[in-house]
Amino acid sequence: MSDEICPIAEAAKLLGDKWTLICLRNLAEEPQRFKDLERFGEGISPSVLAARLRELEGCGMITRTSYNEIPPRVEYELTEKGRDALPILEALRLYGSRWLLSPATAAVQ
Repeated sequence: MSDEICPIAEAAKLLGDKWTLICLRNLAEEPQRFKDLERFGEGISPSVLAARLRELEGCGMITRTSYNEIPPRVEYELTEKGRDALPILEALRLYGSRWLLSPATAAVQ
């Protein structure tokens, strides 16, 4: 057995979670607030969303910006590292549309 680290396995550790992919997808176009991410998160609970956002921030895929306003405002945005993952999400979308959705469902995508 080799001691080499497999880049596919490492990427899968980071990106292999459904909620991580949903968060990245929802941040692809523009910065989002927590409530927006929750609303378009396909059923993600607030605690899971908060944990996933902390994880993505910790590994440098997103930034969290707090604004000194009343009420307080916090936005999340993809970093360069996060944007580099978007082609992977697009490949998953194409694969899912082609092989995992029924023809009627795929037409709506």
